[in-house]
Amino acid sequence: MKTIKEAYKLTEKIIERASLFINKNLNKIRKISFKKGDFNLVTNVDHEVEELLLKEIYSKFPDHSVIAEESGIKTNNSIYKWFIDPIDGTTNFAHGYPCFCISIAFAKDNVIEFGFIKNPVTDELYSARKNKGAKLNGKNISVSKTRKLKDSLLVTGFPYDRRTSKINNFKNFCNLTLTTQGVRRDGSAAMDLCYVASGKFDGFWEIKLSPWDVAAGVLILKEAGGKITAFKNKKYNIYSKEIVASNGKIHDELLKYLS
Repeated sequence: MKTIKEAYKLTEKIIERASLFINKNLNKIRKISFKKGDFNLVTNVDHEVEELLLKEIYSKFPDHSVIAEESGIKTNNSIYKWFIDPIDGTTNFAHGYPCFCISIAFAKDNVIEFGFIKNPVTDELYSARKNKGAKLNGKNISVSKTRKLKDSLLVTGFPYDRRTSKINNFKNFCNLTLTTQGVRRDGSAAMDLCYVASGKFDGFWEIKLSPWDVAAGVLILKEAGGKITAFKNKKYNIYSKEIVASNGKIHDELLKYLS
């Protein structure tokens, strides 16, 4: 328990340091490159933020395992594991569109104990601890009360291989755009989960995400009263390649439209 508390306090500090660093470098991107395909951007700031976070974590917890977007998996066979996305929404960041965030989650024995997500530009800090609720800038949040899919506002995203893969989410997007009040595409899965958790959206789905994209957001949404499954109502975990997240009330109806 002591380790979890210490990790929580450390995360509170380092996510603010990383946020400040990003804000100072909003217009100072020196390098943009591509990891896979034509859409998967990475900037020098992504790498620098991740290095900042890892340095702080390893200085305090050198024996912990880490799964981070830019540096990959670093395992020390520890029961404690960190999930880090230094900038979720890098394409937005590179273009100056203010929908991106830092996402950090911490797990013990593969159970997420807490998660933090911070949008540096809007100064929104979403957080959650297991069984202790979810917060936005220190105030409790909860999912929306929308009961019918036709009255809902949804959000989704598209995979980086959408140009070449037949599994690209376009059919689902079209079907649900015609069925609901609308479907948004903001470009940050972590922020999307937070916006469902705080009632801005009623539901979210996406495919081909990675653990660092969702680990913190999934806990935040659950603690805000939301529901998460894979497609066809299958059990979800953060390594799943399909995610359906909602306020719970529209969940079953939403699942019927996803293929």
